[in-house]
Amino acid sequence: MVLADDDPRWRWDPVEQAIAACEGGAAAVQLRCKHTPDRRVLAFARVIRETTRRAGVPFLMNDRFDLAWLCDADGVHLGQADLPPASLPEAVRQRLIVGWSTHDEAQAAAAAALPVDYVAFGPVFGTTSKDSPYGPRGVEALSSAARTVAPRPLVAIGGVDSGNIRDVATAGARFAAVISAVAAADDPTAATRALVVAFEKGRNP
Repeated sequence: MVLADDDPRWRWDPVEQAIAACEGGAAAVQLRCKHTPDRRVLAFARVIRETTRRAGVPFLMNDRFDLAWLCDADGVHLGQADLPPASLPEAVRQRLIVGWSTHDEAQAAAAAALPVDYVAFGPVFGTTSKDSPYGPRGVEALSSAARTVAPRPLVAIGGVDSGNIRDVATAGARFAAVISAVAAADDPTAATRALVVAFEKGRNP
């Protein structure tokens, strides 16, 4: 899963990142905007929605179920500080895939009682792509979380790159979310493709 991110330090804007992700074979694209006004975020989202639809790739919005609804996204990803999944309007819950971030074993265990479709866990490794009050959890904790949230899919988040993505797949993550590994790449399409290949090798050694 590639997070198309609006941090101004990236060479590529979110739409360019999303296009590269689709061309590189990403399992999903999520739009993450922490620096952009809502009107422009929605404009990004609508372009990315059409891009992902043509590519047959699921598209999720980070944090904002309202923007996910407005741009006809496939899902929304919520964090611990966001609106709780159970508080989503029923019509939204029925239409959207809902993901939920967790950062320790207790949060992962609590996710079992929540109306979510997948659970993310991390940061698995150290990351500079986003601020987090949590330290790196490591692949052993990731593996434990994967067992805890089963049968829901687990997404590894935080510091995942080409050097460790195979490890998170081997540890039991169904998917891995990346930001800088694509957004900071000289060739984001090739970077995505390499990440996909490495992840599949970890799942099928």
